[in-house]
Amino acid sequence: MPVTLKPAAARLGWLDALRGIAALSVAVYHLALPFHWLHADHEPRYLDPGIFGVMLFFLVSGYIIPASLERRGDVRSFWAGRYFRIYPVVIVTVVLSLLIMPRNHSVIQGWAFDHPLLTLAGNGLMIQDLMGVTNVIGVMWTLSYEMLFYFFVTALFVNGRHRQSAPLAIGFAGMALVLGAWLPLGSLTAGGLPATRHLVLAAVVVVVTAMVCILTGRADLTRWGGTMLGALGLVLLLLNSRSAAFESLMIFATMFAGTVLYRLEHGQIDRLPALLCCAFVLTAGFLSGFMYNHDQALWRTWSETWKSFSFAYLAAWVVFAAGMLLRHRRFPRWLAWLGTVSYSVYLLHNPLIHFMNWKLEGRPPFTSWQDRSLQFFGFMAVLLVISYLSYRLIEIPFQNLGRKAIKALNRRFPATALPARPVAQTSREPESAAAPRETEPVPSGRG
Repeated sequence: MPVTLKPAAARLGWLDALRGIAALSVAVYHLALPFHWLHADHEPRYLDPGIFGVMLFFLVSGYIIPASLERRGDVRSFWAGRYFRIYPVVIVTVVLSLLIMPRNHSVIQGWAFDHPLLTLAGNGLMIQDLMGVTNVIGVMWTLSYEMLFYFFVTALFVNGRHRQSAPLAIGFAGMALVLGAWLPLGSLTAGGLPATRHLVLAAVVVVVTAMVCILTGRADLTRWGGTMLGALGLVLLLLNSRSAAFESLMIFATMFAGTVLYRLEHGQIDRLPALLCCAFVLTAGFLSGFMYNHDQALWRTWSETWKSFSFAYLAAWVVFAAGMLLRHRRFPRWLAWLGTVSYSVYLLHNPLIHFMNWKLEGRPPFTSWQDRSLQFFGFMAVLLVISYLSYRLIEIPFQNLGRKAIKALNRRFPATALPARPVAQTSREPESAAAPRETEPVPSGRG
């Protein structure tokens, strides 16, 4: 049954198109075939397609996620929607990878086999990359940053500070410029495995307690829960990031800059401060790569040169800005469709690459242009088919189940509204302005 866009979705086709571009960029980067196929092996040294896809997705996520929470006005429903959207495909992907592929070809990281309970706890919280726990699938590192963004957005919302997107974007970008090579990496888990266990246990207690508070639906407890999440996220970001400090900070500067662009479009912030904020974030992202993405930092960002990071960051902004300027035009349906299945593309492309390499083991490598073309297009066709099946058979049913679950919970235990707090703003439009549909979690350009 073909996927059809509803009128509201059609108006937001530009966001789906951007997600489609990002997903294609990440999948092609990890496959790597086109670089050999087109004799462009040097291309990632000047513009990393993975970093480009990641940053483009972070811009889209920043544009949509806070708007989604503000539109709902219900923190409990927001988190229920997030969990039912993120976890089912992750669980199915991990289980099938364990069942189908042999260990020497498995996409599951080896550390996960040695420390299964720690891996389960860390990846179960979805903040493993900031707790010294190996990602069960390499590309899931970006989900940690996506989850921390949810923590921050929730904390801001419950404390009435959600309109401070521009100061936050500028603050994170400024920190990236000044502290890009100074912030301690992994300091909380520097003591090795025992320290990692303690941190994971503490994080489990904090997150579970916070979620219990949020699930009660009581305004006072919801505020406690949201504040706990924000505090945990800030500690992990500043003291235990695995990625280079400038990159971690620029990720959040980029997402909050995406929120600024949403507020600009909906009249919630004046044009001049919004544009100055975004210009500062863009400049900081480019310069921080130039200043700090050298030597050991290259192992933290997994890019090849400072140019590969900085030019990819710039390209992500250019593509997002172009999409936003063309948002009133109709984008190709195939590109919008690709955006709808982009989360499954993100999670499934790496296991499929491992599966392909397993089945091709021992065979002579493809060398001719025709053979490489056949391999590339065959891989992409299979990836899109299984991503569509994942979207139809896993994503949609569980999203519908999540909606039913939260409706039942709201009927049985109605949530109380958070008391309104005065917030300084330059809004020219009510806060309840129509918000776009939620985005899928961010794909990774590395893994």
